[in-house]
Amino acid sequence: MGRMRPLIHPSIEDVTVEGILHALADPVRVAIYAELASSGCANICSNFLQMSDRSIPKSTLSQHFRALREAGLVRSERRGVEMHNTARCDEVEKRFPGLLSTIMNAYRIQSAEGARAVKRQQAAVRKKAG
Repeated sequence: MGRMRPLIHPSIEDVTVEGILHALADPVRVAIYAELASSGCANICSNFLQMSDRSIPKSTLSQHFRALREAGLVRSERRGVEMHNTARCDEVEKRFPGLLSTIMNAYRIQSAEGARAVKRQQAAVRKKAG
């Protein structure tokens, strides 16, 4: 059996604002990061196979975690066949004070607005059908 490639975790000094913004620009990755950041503990990748209303293939999920890891947002550790992931919130906060909390707050506002829009659309469809 072949050896596993080592996981790349940039030192906090190598983490950039551009890298963070790029990683969090993807809707699935920002949702994954928000969940990791709010949980405060390690999560295995398979916890994210179902995100909101869609299933995410394992290969795609691996790419999302790689992007988050290479941007310096998560630390991943192999334990047997599972990959345990934790957010590097404290380290990133020290490097860029307020950046992640601002992004996560904006994400929560946007998510809440999206949920309200879906409810309005569903109500309009029901009204039209009734």
